[in-house]
Amino acid sequence: MLPLRISNATRILAETQDEYFALAIRDEVEDGIPIMTSVWEPTPAELAMLNAGGAVRLTICGTIHPPVMLATQPAPDEKG
Repeated sequence: MLPLRISNATRILAETQDEYFALAIRDEVEDGIPIMTSVWEPTPAELAMLNAGGAVRLTICGTIHPPVMLATQPAPDEKG
């Protein structure tokens, strides 16, 4: 998966850490809970795998699993 720039990004994580992808996130509050949202795009190979019945895998670094959410979103509007 490739990280995309999210609209209205509020921060860029790992911007100066060459061993990681820089990750644009949007900080928000939803129902009183602070959240960080990022957007990812599957590579053509990953998309083919998903279309063939594959699944999305989430890996968390560390030993404590934070609350997470995975979702889909529509493709960007071509009109701009």
